[in-house]
Amino acid sequence: MIIVTGGAGFIGSMLLGELNEQGYSDILVVDHLGENEKWKNLRGRHFYDYLNKDEFLSLIYHEPDSYKGRIEAVFHLGACTSTTEKNADYLMGNNYSYSIGLAEWTMDQGIPFIYASSAATYGDGAHGFSDSNDSFNKLLPLNMYGFSKHLFDLWVRGKLLLPDHSPIAGFKFFNVFGPNEYHKEDMASVVYKAWNQINDSGSLSLFKSARQDYGDGEQKRDFVYVKDVCRVLIWAWKNKIKSDIYNLGSGKARSWNELAASVFSAMGKEQKIKYIDMPENLKGKYQYFTEADISKLRKAGYTEEFTSLEDAVTDYVKNYLQQ
Repeated sequence: MIIVTGGAGFIGSMLLGELNEQGYSDILVVDHLGENEKWKNLRGRHFYDYLNKDEFLSLIYHEPDSYKGRIEAVFHLGACTSTTEKNADYLMGNNYSYSIGLAEWTMDQGIPFIYASSAATYGDGAHGFSDSNDSFNKLLPLNMYGFSKHLFDLWVRGKLLLPDHSPIAGFKFFNVFGPNEYHKEDMASVVYKAWNQINDSGSLSLFKSARQDYGDGEQKRDFVYVKDVCRVLIWAWKNKIKSDIYNLGSGKARSWNELAASVFSAMGKEQKIKYIDMPENLKGKYQYFTEADISKLRKAGYTEEFTSLEDAVTDYVKNYLQQ
């Protein structure tokens, strides 16, 4: 059996689909469905069972041997991913404490544990975007979400120093976009938001730059297609990647203007961009540049090329959003 937490979410449901494609269906989906529409992401997916995230954690706490000898791997993708969430206690409980409880169980059981971290841990990028082991203690996340992820990374780093730890690999996701993110509302990718805006108004709004070294729309991010992310995670498990924390992005920063051009092109629309002021709640917490250093991942043996921004946007728009 494989366990996927956050299995009804954006990346989790796409991972579930990729596992199905590769012949795996003995999968336990763990999530909190709430009142939004993400349950729809489970339609057409094949899995053994579903458990609410709190029920699952209670089960492994009180009956830790419930799945003894049955679990091949745990993919921990469940988290609150809102970069504007203000309830710090909620983020600490959901992203940090929950992750520790799950990781400790996998270590006790000797189960490979693969989890999602975030590029939000890098803050404003003042210390670069290297996942080298000496960089972790220098990082200063800009928001509480990034901080909750960073704290768990530091906890994992401590465990990796122990001589006899079970396999554990974290991946710092950069700007992931693609199918099944419709339920994420404000946290959905700009590709998804752009498609909706352009359909509604014929134009797209992007934030103005408040820095002289970046023109309007020239802020850059490392955009990575969700299908590539899922392939990396499964590859890491199957190839028994060395226990560590890795960057997971395309390795190439692209501007919001380039992203916008790709969306307009995929939709067959004339490009019309409006530049608007950045909201006050984002000022001082906005990353102007991210670019994953993926040399550690390459050194670990992952050789596949990442889908280009243009090809990924075209696939997402034409084969999903417009369907």
